[in-house]
Parts: sequence; structure tokens; C-alpha cells
Amino acid sequence: MAPSIFLADGERFVPTEQARGPWDPEALHGGAPAALIATAFERHDPVPGAPVARMGFELLRPIPLAPLTVEVRTLRPGRRVQELAAELHAELPDGTRALVCRASALRVQEIGRDVPEPPDGALATETMPGPDQGTPVRFALNAEVEQASFAASAMEMRWLDDPKQLGPGRVWMRLRHPLVGEEAASALARLAATADFGNGISASLPFERFLFINADLQVHLHRPPRGEWIGIDARTLLHRGGIGLAESVLHDLDGPVGRGFQALVVASR
Repeated sequence: MAPSIFLADGERFVPTEQARGPWDPEALHGGAPAALIATAFERHDPVPGAPVARMGFELLRPIPLAPLTVEVRTLRPGRRVQELAAELHAELPDGTRALVCRASALRVQEIGRDVPEPPDGALATETMPGPDQGTPVRFALNAEVEQASFAASAMEMRWLDDPKQLGPGRVWMRLRHPLVGEEAASALARLAATADFGNGISASLPFERFLFINADLQVHLHRPPRGEWIGIDARTLLHRGGIGLAESVLHDLDGPVGRGFQALVVASR
């Protein structure tokens, strides 16, 4: 079994079996490249005191199990606000490169200590029960197949609700393996990886009969995440004639840190 989710090869990132997604064995789980891009955002021209406030990932096509490159640039420099953009390209079998994901990030100056405390009820302070109160679960579409994947083997999960029950779900997650080579993922990368599970955690339709693949991932944060464990409290909203949406409250062990949203492509298999 591969020791990390990606291997570094010069400027390229080669996904291992630990990055594999649930819908196609030759495609990645969206959480793996989201963590890779989040790391690139953190490292690109960092500005002290300006943490990431928002990240968006537009998944343009299934991301193949192939070497990837990440390109980041600054769209809006500034002391208080910086806007970043990224592109993820995959190397295809015919030797060409394909754009598979566009991403953006907004870094915003942190709130100063001279700002008054907010009024009662303004802060999201309700915490989830800790991971020690959850049930370890191997999360896979086919639990009988012992195949390595991002959900089944790369991510450790502690469920606070019944994973077999359709509807809203709460789960704690942490990565079992380094992100690239021997390099551990940052808290922001762990959060990006976890946020992409919202539609699976809160599945409102049976996996064996329906597809509900997210076309994007949007994350808004009100403070930087901390630690290895990221909690997700997710629900999926479906309406006939409407658009599928998965929304999640994201936690660390100290409480809520932000929210994630995914627009879903829903169809019968």
C-alpha cells in the first residue's frame, strides 16, 4: 500500500492509489487535489496576518489517476486582501495536458485585538462530540472490496451517526498518510480534503442506484483550522426540478471554523 497520497516528481505530483475516488477507479477523489491546491495557496507569496478566508474549486472534469501540476498566481495583491488563482493540469496518456480544475482563494487580514467582542449569539460555538465518541468506519461504496482509496484507506473516519442511514451525517476525519512523500498535510489542507466529503456523508439517495457527484467545492472560514481532526456536519438538499446542494459545517476540536458547499450533478446510474 502506498505510503502517501501523492509522490513528488520534479514539478509534478503523481497520485497513488490513496488518492483514488469512489465513482471511477481511474479517477481521483476531489478531496485529494483540493488538499494539494490548498497547500499551494498557503505557500504562494504568504502575507503574515492574512489567513485564507475562502477557497473555491471548480472541478471541470473527472481528475484522472495521472501526474498533475499546480500553477498558482496572484490576481489581487494587497496588505489587507489578496486574491489567488490556481489551475490544475493532468498529463493524459497521449502526452497532452488537460485543465481539470480551476481554483481560487481569498486571504483577508485577520481581525485586530482592539475590535469589540460580538454580541451574544453571533458566534457559532456549538461543538460536535469529539472523535473519541465516534465509531470507526471504513467508508467505501463496496465494503466487500479491499481496494485502497482516498475514502477507504487514506482517511480515518469516526462516525457520530449511522453511516448506513440516508440523510444528514456527522463525521470526524483525519488523514492517515502524508500528503506528498513524507510531508504531513497542513490543517488547511486537511480541511479542504474533508470538506469534499459532504455529499457522501449526507447522501440522500442510495449509492447503488444514483450518482450525486459534486461539480465544485466552496469553503468559507471564519478562523484558521487547527490540529489533525476535522469534523463535518453535512446535509444534502434535493428538489425535483432544482439543483442538488450539499452544505456542511466544518469543525476542529475547538469548535466550528467555517462552512462548505457543493453543487451536485444528480442522475440515475
